[in-house]
Amino acid sequence: MCGRFVAASSPTLLAERFHVDEQRATDGDADYNVAPRTDVLVVRDRPRDDATTRVLSRLRWGLVPSWAKDPSIGDRLINARADTVVTKPAFRRSFTKRRCIIPADGFYEWRRLPAEPGSSARRKEPTFIRRRDGEPLAFAGLWSVWKVPEPLAGTIGDDDGWLRSCTIVTTHANQLLAPIHDRMPVVLPEAAWDRWLDPRPELTTADVDALTDLLVPAPDDWFEAYVVSPRVNQVIDHDSGLVHPVGDSALP
Repeated sequence: MCGRFVAASSPTLLAERFHVDEQRATDGDADYNVAPRTDVLVVRDRPRDDATTRVLSRLRWGLVPSWAKDPSIGDRLINARADTVVTKPAFRRSFTKRRCIIPADGFYEWRRLPAEPGSSARRKEPTFIRRRDGEPLAFAGLWSVWKVPEPLAGTIGDDDGWLRSCTIVTTHANQLLAPIHDRMPVVLPEAAWDRWLDPRPELTTADVDALTDLLVPAPDDWFEAYVVSPRVNQVIDHDSGLVHPVGDSALP
């Protein structure tokens, strides 16, 4: 799974990197500990007349399907498993019509450690994972829209009365990351961005197969991983010190 990630690159930089036509997000503070319910930067292709416009904007992390009774369901839908996005009701419509890319500068996972002598409690060690070349990661994502009911108007969602939210698609871990966690985000290569973002509303069986073929672990040699401070466990901490290595902590 992916429950925390780093969003340090500016919207201006990401707009250039992801070939964005319309930037709706303004620059803000770098966030080294993005948690669910945060408004995160998302890249989407939106149909406009006979063309497609690539947009960078902010959506709430934690998918709220259009049929949800309240937005709290999003807390359980921060990730979407690659093997169920086509069939699970919470994700099926978004997979068909609303795919996106969620840029990130890295993500955290917690590696289980043996219990200390004399204790039965299992420990977890926070680990930071990023690209070796320093490029932003392109998480495969899905997004949805939910009509905000009158009692919640003005407290959640956009000014137009709709809540736009997203989720990160995950797959089984590659060999490098498997000792840390059994799952990882789907990280799309640049060659797959256009295909994943294609906003056509109707998909053939061949289209679905081509999209699901993208939902595989990225190559081991893309990544490096190392142990970081347990301060990342606290959602109130967001500074760059969270991604500093702890001692000689590089993992294979």
